[in-house]
Amino acid sequence: MIIHIVLFKWQSDTLPTTIASVMSALRGMKGKVPEIIDLYCGDNFSELSQGFQNGLVVQVKDKAALDAYAKNPLHQEIIQTLIKPILRDKITVDYEV
Repeated sequence: MIIHIVLFKWQSDTLPTTIASVMSALRGMKGKVPEIIDLYCGDNFSELSQGFQNGLVVQVKDKAALDAYAKNPLHQEIIQTLIKPILRDKITVDYEV
Protein backbone atom coordinates (compact mmCIF):
# COMPACT_ATOMS: atom_id res chain seq x y z
CA MET A 1 0.00 0.00 0.00
CA ILE A 2 1.25 3.49 -0.89
CA ILE A 3 0.30 6.63 1.04
CA HIS A 4 0.49 9.85 -0.99
CA ILE A 5 0.40 13.09 1.00
CA VAL A 6 0.31 16.62 -0.39
CA LEU A 7 0.36 19.82 1.69
CA PHE A 8 -0.80 22.99 -0.04
CA LYS A 9 0.14 26.62 0.54
CA TRP A 10 -2.07 29.01 -1.45
CA GLN A 11 -1.39 32.49 -2.77
CA SER A 12 -2.29 35.11 -0.15
CA ASP A 13 -5.20 36.57 -2.12
CA THR A 14 -6.96 33.21 -2.62
CA LEU A 15 -10.57 33.30 -1.48
CA PRO A 16 -11.82 30.67 0.98
CA THR A 17 -14.54 29.70 -1.51
CA THR A 18 -11.88 28.96 -4.12
CA ILE A 19 -9.99 26.73 -1.70
CA ALA A 20 -13.25 24.98 -0.80
CA SER A 21 -13.83 24.30 -4.51
CA VAL A 22 -10.38 22.70 -4.79
CA MET A 23 -11.04 20.47 -1.76
CA SER A 24 -14.42 19.47 -3.17
CA ALA A 25 -12.89 18.59 -6.54
CA LEU A 26 -10.18 16.53 -4.87
CA ARG A 27 -12.77 14.65 -2.79
CA GLY A 28 -14.72 14.05 -5.98
CA MET A 29 -11.91 11.94 -7.42
CA LYS A 30 -12.78 9.07 -5.06
CA GLY A 31 -14.92 6.65 -7.02
CA LYS A 32 -13.91 8.24 -10.34
CA VAL A 33 -10.18 7.50 -10.35
CA PRO A 34 -9.95 3.70 -10.19
CA GLU A 35 -6.54 3.57 -8.47
CA ILE A 36 -7.77 5.43 -5.39
CA ILE A 37 -8.47 3.10 -2.48
CA ASP A 38 -9.18 5.94 -0.07
CA LEU A 39 -8.86 9.72 -0.09
CA TYR A 40 -9.06 12.41 2.58
CA CYS A 41 -8.47 16.14 2.39
CA GLY A 42 -9.22 19.18 4.47
CA ASP A 43 -8.15 22.35 6.23
CA ASN A 44 -4.97 22.33 8.31
CA PHE A 45 -5.56 23.73 11.79
CA SER A 46 -2.12 22.92 13.25
CA GLU A 47 -0.18 25.75 14.84
CA LEU A 48 2.93 24.09 13.35
CA SER A 49 1.64 24.36 9.75
CA GLN A 50 4.36 26.71 8.45
CA GLY A 51 1.67 28.30 6.28
CA PHE A 52 0.46 25.08 4.64
CA GLN A 53 -3.29 25.50 4.67
CA ASN A 54 -4.67 22.21 3.34
CA GLY A 55 -3.70 18.58 3.15
CA LEU A 56 -4.52 15.64 0.89
CA VAL A 57 -3.97 11.95 1.70
CA VAL A 58 -4.53 9.30 -0.98
CA GLN A 59 -4.12 5.54 -0.58
CA VAL A 60 -3.29 3.43 -3.63
CA LYS A 61 -2.24 -0.22 -4.06
CA ASP A 62 1.34 0.17 -5.27
CA LYS A 63 3.80 2.38 -7.15
CA ALA A 64 2.21 1.50 -10.50
CA ALA A 65 -1.18 2.64 -9.17
CA LEU A 66 0.41 5.87 -7.88
CA ASP A 67 1.82 6.53 -11.36
CA ALA A 68 -1.55 5.84 -12.98
CA TYR A 69 -3.30 8.11 -10.45
CA ALA A 70 -0.80 10.89 -11.15
CA LYS A 71 -1.47 10.65 -14.90
CA ASN A 72 -5.24 10.27 -14.64
CA PRO A 73 -7.01 12.92 -16.79
CA LEU A 74 -9.39 14.00 -13.99
CA HIS A 75 -6.49 14.41 -11.56
CA GLN A 76 -4.52 16.37 -14.16
CA GLU A 77 -7.52 18.60 -14.93
CA ILE A 78 -7.90 19.49 -11.24
CA ILE A 79 -4.19 20.30 -10.99
CA GLN A 80 -4.10 22.44 -14.14
CA THR A 81 -7.40 24.31 -13.78
CA LEU A 82 -7.94 24.62 -10.02
CA ILE A 83 -4.67 24.08 -8.14
CA LYS A 84 -1.89 25.62 -10.25
CA PRO A 85 -3.57 29.03 -10.69
CA ILE A 86 -3.64 29.59 -6.90
CA LEU A 87 -0.71 27.47 -5.68
CA ARG A 88 2.11 29.18 -3.82
CA ASP A 89 3.95 26.08 -2.60
CA LYS A 90 3.43 22.37 -1.91
CA ILE A 91 5.12 19.45 -0.25
CA THR A 92 4.56 15.89 -1.46
CA VAL A 93 5.44 12.75 0.49
CA ASP A 94 4.94 9.20 -0.77
CA TYR A 95 5.67 6.15 1.34
CA GLU A 96 4.90 2.45 1.45
CA VAL A 97 3.09 0.77 4.36
